[in-house]
Amino acid sequence: MDLVDELRAFVATAQTGSFTGAADQLGVSNRLTSKYVAELEARLGVRLFQRTTRKVGLTPAGEDLLARAPALLDDLDHMLSDVSEGSRGFSGVIRLSAPVTFGEVYVAGMLERFGQANPELTFDLRLTDQFTDLAAEGIDLAFRMGRTDMLSLKTRRLGMFGSDLVASPNYLATHGTPETPEDLAHHSCIVDTNRQNPRRWVLLRDGAETVVQVQGRFQVNSARAAVQLATNGVGIAYAPRFALCGAVERGELTKLLPDHASETAALSAAYLEGRTLPRKVRALIDFAVEDIRTADVL
Repeated sequence: MDLVDELRAFVATAQTGSFTGAADQLGVSNRLTSKYVAELEARLGVRLFQRTTRKVGLTPAGEDLLARAPALLDDLDHMLSDVSEGSRGFSGVIRLSAPVTFGEVYVAGMLERFGQANPELTFDLRLTDQFTDLAAEGIDLAFRMGRTDMLSLKTRRLGMFGSDLVASPNYLATHGTPETPEDLAHHSCIVDTNRQNPRRWVLLRDGAETVVQVQGRFQVNSARAAVQLATNGVGIAYAPRFALCGAVERGELTKLLPDHASETAALSAAYLEGRTLPRKVRALIDFAVEDIRTADVL
């Protein structure tokens, strides 16, 4: 009996809670799944499951094995994939996550460009402004904005992104143009709650930092929505440059306080520490580094 098949049957049974669920997941018969698990228990000389008429539960030995086996199987799959890809090109699935606006504005197009050179690859892109649990969600690569302090993750910096203060010409004609950062406190500002401190806007000039507490009627958790509201003339937005999508160049928005700079933050590619990074994921990261520079998205 093949040890790898035994381990796959064990992991699937533990994750689904039944031999039937494991069989469905693996695409084999219920009887074969049960046989694989029994062979593994005989091989190890320990019972891995407590069996009842309705479900199976892990023994302490089973819990210990479940903590280790999925990563081992992942590494094996990655190793075999690397060897195979070395001779015939990249294939299989890459699962990614990215912030919603950045994913819509840039990542989707970048994956299309990478995919043109790798027609056997499939992409599963999940957009969320929450930090995804890579291990729990089975994510190979996550694009992260700002600091990533999780010890379980390794990161590669892809670039730095800044923000611009913008408002529509109609808003400025009606409410006036702020001349100093302090003037922002007297304007209707659009608050993007994805920022670490949404109402605390920081601007820099000649190394000096000015902090303004802003107010406004509109609070959104989307940089793209904040830009749209600013374009519609309801207030001033402090938006990442990648979210502006040419609105300034088209004259729909005007940059404010051009002699002040914004704080910058890192854009990084994050992946799990301690796992062998598949060649196709490494290749995607390398591609993104160069593609971001060419696209001038930041």
